[in-house]
Amino acid sequence: MKLLRRTVLALLLLGFFVAAVVYINFFLIPHYSGSTTHFDTIVVLGTPSRLDGSPSPEQRERVLEGVREYKAGVAPRIIMTGGPAHNHFVEAHTMALFAATQGVPASAIFEEQQAQNTIQNIYYSAEIMHQHDWRSAEVVSSPYHLGRTALILSTFDRRQPSLAIDWSTHPSGWPSEYGVQYKIVLYSVEAWRCLQLRIFGFPSSRFLPLAR
Repeated sequence: MKLLRRTVLALLLLGFFVAAVVYINFFLIPHYSGSTTHFDTIVVLGTPSRLDGSPSPEQRERVLEGVREYKAGVAPRIIMTGGPAHNHFVEAHTMALFAATQGVPASAIFEEQQAQNTIQNIYYSAEIMHQHDWRSAEVVSSPYHLGRTALILSTFDRRQPSLAIDWSTHPSGWPSEYGVQYKIVLYSVEAWRCLQLRIFGFPSSRFLPLAR
């Protein structure tokens, strides 16, 4: 009986230690590359639309935060990102249409319609930025998604120096549809993924080639 108790206690302590390492790593990820507070553009990261083509809860909140930042004068334009990654609706277009209903003029909205994931969101948005000689961006996404976003951005600067940008991440609000338990699950999954990425890095691809 004593051995069983000691085993259970040891497992609990090990679990607590692992959880502490995972979360400490997650919350210590740097979320900016410089001290810029006014940016050339706001980049709103994509997430799937609803199956009827309307904004999903996370799309809605990301766009609303991007619009708030635009109206606050953080940047004079917004890049909406995301292709038809999970259904046939182009995420960037759904988001752009929604931003227009919130009072953002069409001339201030740009659409990146190719990306299939967050790495590609950054790559194609950076291409748009460099084509217009824009060098800095505030990157808006859901709170739990910002750790991985920051890791991608910092890795991107090292492995794609010709497309490097000055950046800072910024959280959107949480959808009112999400309960506390669901938020904890989302944070936990992303924290674990971020620890893996800190240890093993990102695989080489044309979007994130290995540095020579």
